[in-house]
This record gives sequence, C-alpha cells and structure tokens, in this order.
Amino acid sequence: MTAEQLRGMREANPFRPFTLHLADGRALTVPHRDFVSQSPGGRTIIVYRSDEAFSVVDLYLVTEQEVQAPSDSGSSA
Repeated sequence: MTAEQLRGMREANPFRPFTLHLADGRALTVPHRDFVSQSPGGRTIIVYRSDEAFSVVDLYLVTEQEVQAPSDSGSSA
C-alpha cells in the first residue's frame, strides 16, 4: 500500500470504513477517518481503537486494504 492510497481512502467523500490487513496476519479496522493518522513522510501510520489503544504500523507491512460496501441507509423500500 502506498501513502497516496491511504490518503485517498482517508479523505474519500463520503468516507467508507476500511480494514488494513498486515503481513503478520493482524487486521486493523478504521471505522472513521479520525481513527487513522499518517506521518509527514507517509510511511508510518497510527490506527486508533475506540478504547484509546493504538497500533503504530509501517505502511509497507500492509498487504491488503478492504473497503466496506457503501451504506444503503438512504434508499427507500
């Protein structure tokens, strides 16, 4: 994953939650753009959890980004 790809996902409008899969098998979910930050150089990211815990990750260790399907809340039945 590149720094530009992460910025694009974080700044998407509307934002869609996504999961980052890491080389060690972990998966980090980003439910809102405020839950991820990126170093100025772009290589290091911090992914926060709702309980205030966080993971510091080398962006080069992200093997896949999984974007959730858009919400269907605006459609009527």
